[in-house]
Amino acid sequence: MQLFKSFIYLFFIGLVLASFSQCVSANKLQTDSPLKIGDVYYQEDGAHVSIVIPITSNPNNIVLDNVYFHGKESQLEFVNDKVYIGRFQPKNTSKSNIIMSNEPYAEYGNKVPEIPRKPRFQLKEDECMVSYKQGKGITYFKIDKIKKK
Repeated sequence: MQLFKSFIYLFFIGLVLASFSQCVSANKLQTDSPLKIGDVYYQEDGAHVSIVIPITSNPNNIVLDNVYFHGKESQLEFVNDKVYIGRFQPKNTSKSNIIMSNEPYAEYGNKVPEIPRKPRFQLKEDECMVSYKQGKGITYFKIDKIKKK
């Protein structure tokens, strides 16, 4: 009976460990780009930043998903069959009015302050990370030598 309980215990531990290993393999980082990319650049228009990713060859018909650049994340827009653009909105820098009162109901309309998130990737100033879906997981690849226009 003791041997049976030990076997069941080890079986459940193995099952839990196997389920966690699936989570780790879902997101992958590729060293090479799965498609050929032209000269990537970004533009600043006031407080807005746009990153332009020209595609020269896409033999596997990969659809790009998100871009991570300068500590921000943006959904990539498919402009035409040769260009993706990511647009980064500026943070809301306006101060909101906070009501401070000794009456609890008077503070009801106050918004909760945003806690800054740690960036997902540690990138240099001229690098970005691009994600795309492959199978059930998300795959990432890095683009470097991004120029400002």
